Amino acid sequence: MNAYGDTYEGPGGEADEDAYENGEGRGRGIGGRNDRGDRADKADSERIFAALPPVHGAGFARTWWGRAWLRALEDTALDGQQLKAGRRYARAGVVGAVSVRPGRITAVVRDRDGTAHRGDVLVQELSGEAWDRLVDLAVDSAGHIAALLDRELPPHLVEDAAAAGLELLPGIGDLEPQCTCEAWDHCPHTAALCYQVARLLDEDPFVLLLLRGRGERALIAALQERSTARAAEAAGGETAGVRPDGAGAAEAPESGAARGTAGVSAAEAFAARDILPPLPAPPVPAAAPGEPPSLDTESDPGPDVDPAALEFLVTDAAARAHRLLSGASSAFTEPELTVGQDAVRLAAGAPATWITARLADGSGRTREELELAVHAWGFGGAAALAVLEGRWAPDTEALRRAEVRLAAAWDADDRPVLRGSDPARWTVVGGDGQLRLGEDGRWWPYREEDGRWIPAGPAAHDPAAALATALR
Repeated sequence: MNAYGDTYEGPGGEADEDAYENGEGRGRGIGGRNDRGDRADKADSERIFAALPPVHGAGFARTWWGRAWLRALEDTALDGQQLKAGRRYARAGVVGAVSVRPGRITAVVRDRDGTAHRGDVLVQELSGEAWDRLVDLAVDSAGHIAALLDRELPPHLVEDAAAAGLELLPGIGDLEPQCTCEAWDHCPHTAALCYQVARLLDEDPFVLLLLRGRGERALIAALQERSTARAAEAAGGETAGVRPDGAGAAEAPESGAARGTAGVSAAEAFAARDILPPLPAPPVPAAAPGEPPSLDTESDPGPDVDPAALEFLVTDAAARAHRLLSGASSAFTEPELTVGQDAVRLAAGAPATWITARLADGSGRTREELELAVHAWGFGGAAALAVLEGRWAPDTEALRRAEVRLAAAWDADDRPVLRGSDPARWTVVGGDGQLRLGEDGRWWPYREEDGRWIPAGPAAHDPAAALATALR
């Protein structure tokens, strides 16, 4: 049973109780233990993640904050062989359930002979004052809060925090290892634990924030409280005769209309949200797009008008409008397409043969080129088409980052031999796989078939995963 009253389940279901009951399960605060009264309940101050399955041929982190976590580990560890062994352990799935608490992560890791070792990695918590400043920074930008709720760690928040002297991401020496194997540096057990935690961080940056001392519910509650206070201040607060407890409401300022100005302020509209009548329900969208009007009239069309082609375009426009009205797509996410891109989009709907032929001719493609473009479109729309048909040369910095990512994607023993065959393209020497780097930093898998390169799947942030798709 741990310091919070929970039983920790290691691999195989065995409870590792003693190490928790001796008090090691508690996190460290600045200058000692942080006994903050505003910490959320036990469920919010400790999270236990089930053991992750084995993983092969892929990197451990795809997000920028996950990679920053691994950099802190790899820059701190003194023995590269220990790190390499830790990666093998993590890939093999011998790391048990991972416990995450303020200031500490813990797991039981088993050697190949079945010997179990408890590994801990300690991270310094932020003080209560530091958390207050961090909450202020997050509330300053609605985008920060939205990103966190979307399980992303906004880089600007991390940069602003660092400028204010608050380091969210660990640096060199910040990941302090402790293991029952009694190694003085990061051993394979604590290294494997850190590699697994990088996978958890990819999915949920709140894991990092819990390590720094705040659980998700406690942090969201603090953000809501601070946002409400800011809104009250913006609305006038006590300076307008209205105290936060509601007293003095009769002395509230006049509305915008009473002052002779157009409309009302956002603060007033928000304050009246509970007394305004509800908005009418939106109309029920039609079950299917409407039928296009018939263009078969007694009047002959103009010399540049093809009624059959026009009917096809009207039908496509009606289908797109129906998707927008039914919520299946958004006008904000509909990309602005060129004529060539829109021709591929239309061809992807498998129209009649004569329409496909006209789309190929109108976009300057052969039938075979259009078929290949449609194949690419199915994996990623305009972005996939740009990688197939476009050419871009990464600048020196982008090329350096790409080569670093390629080198880190595989262990030295598993790394394929890649040759840079073209700007932003790397081909497997002696194989039929190719990686293409998109301008957004994602990797696209290609496979050689009948002497030409064919898109083999959607893009991936990890080049090893993309190449595995190409070679599958």
